[in-house]
Amino acid sequence: MDFFELAQQVEELSGVKLEMAGGLTTWEAFPSYRHQDRIDIIRQTIRRRTDAIYDCACKHISDIYVKFPDDSIKRPDIAIFCREPDEDEQDGAVTLLPEAIIEIISKRYEDKDLKVGVPFFLSQGIRDVITLDMVTSTVTHFRPGQPEQTYVSPVTLLFACGCEATI
Repeated sequence: MDFFELAQQVEELSGVKLEMAGGLTTWEAFPSYRHQDRIDIIRQTIRRRTDAIYDCACKHISDIYVKFPDDSIKRPDIAIFCREPDEDEQDGAVTLLPEAIIEIISKRYEDKDLKVGVPFFLSQGIRDVITLDMVTSTVTHFRPGQPEQTYVSPVTLLFACGCEATI
C-alpha cells in the first residue's frame, strides 16, 4: 500500500487529513466551516488576467492530494493549474504540479502550514505560495528566491502564471 492509499484510509476511518512532505508526516483535523467558506470565497475570484502573457487556464481546485516528484503527498487548500490534470490521474493523487498554492492558516496548525508547507512547496518549484492568516487578516506571498511580501486582506495578487486572486 502506498502513502496515498494509506492517507485515504486514515481519512475515511478517522476524519483526519494525512500528509507527508519531505519525509515528515503530519495530520490535521478536517477544516472548519469558516476555513472552507474562505476557500470558496477566494476561489470565486481566481481568473486569468486579460493582459497576461501566458496561456494559463487558471484551473483551481480545493483540497486534493498532490503527489510531488520526491513522493511527498500534500493537500493544498487551493491549487491553481494552467491545465487540467491528465485523465488517468483525476481519480487519485494528481502529479501535475500546481502553478500556485493558497493556504488558509488554521489554528493549532500554523507550524504545519508555515514552517513545513511553505518551504516544502517552494523547494518543489511552486512559483507562488500564498498564506492567509484569518485571525490577523495577514496575507503573505512567497516566491522562490525573493523576499516575502506581506499585505492586509483583502488584496488582489498576480501570480507568475498570469492568474490573479483576491485573498
